[in-house]
Amino acid sequence: MSAILKRSRLTHLNTDKIVIMTKTQFIIDNDGKKTAVILPIKTYDKILDELEELEDIRLYDEAKKRKQEFVNADEAFKTIEKKRKKK
Repeated sequence: MSAILKRSRLTHLNTDKIVIMTKTQFIIDNDGKKTAVILPIKTYDKILDELEELEDIRLYDEAKKRKQEFVNADEAFKTIEKKRKKK
């Protein structure tokens, strides 16, 4: 049987944009081993938003490292239209 362990101290997640303060709660097994964490949905959503933004930043940084080729917009549209007509 699992139980919920509540830690009384507040946990802080600091980023440039948000500060999340929540009481940390764990689900523990019969041996007292922590098996899961319980988060308020608002905190969970904020963490997901921040992770998505970090992923976007990582992808941007990767793209900036690659050699970039620029194509004239008119040429790009022509190429796209040719590919559409072939389908």
